[in-house]
Amino acid sequence: MTTDHQRFLAYGVALADAIDVSIEAWVVSVTLARAPDLGDEAAAAAVRCREEVVGRLRALLVLDVDRQSVTPLEILRSAAAFPTAVLLSAGVEVARRDDLDVRRDPDDVYALAPATFADLGPEAGDAGIAWGAAKAHVHLARRRESGDGQARGEDP
Repeated sequence: MTTDHQRFLAYGVALADAIDVSIEAWVVSVTLARAPDLGDEAAAAAVRCREEVVGRLRALLVLDVDRQSVTPLEILRSAAAFPTAVLLSAGVEVARRDDLDVRRDPDDVYALAPATFADLGPEAGDAGIAWGAAKAHVHLARRRESGDGQARGEDP
C-alpha cells in the first residue's frame, strides 16, 4: 500500500469520525426545527441513524479508492430517512419542494438531506474537503503511474 493511499484511508477515518460526533445532533436539530415537541423521538432516531449511517460510512471508507461504488455524501444523505420517519409518524406536513428536488430525491419529503458535509458542522465540512482532495490525488497519481495520458490532460 502506498503512502498516498494510507493517507487517503486516514482522511476517510477522520471524515467518519467527524460525522460520528455530529450526526446525532443534526438529526435532533432538523427534527425539532419542524416539530419542537418530538425531542424523545428525535433522540431515539438519532441513535439509530448514527449506528447505521456511520457504520456504512466506515465500511465504505476502508475500501480502496477504486472499489468505492458510492460516495460518503450519498451515504450521509440517506440519514434524512431517520428524521423523516419521525416527522411522518407524527403527521407533520411535508415540505413544498420544486420538481427537481422531487425527482432527485423523492423520499426526502421534508427536504432534510444534507447537501454537503458542512451541513453537519465545520469539522465535518473540513474533513469532507480533505477526504475529497486526497481521493482526487490518489486517483490522479494512479492514472499517471499507469501511463493514462487522460489524467495529464493529453489528447487521446
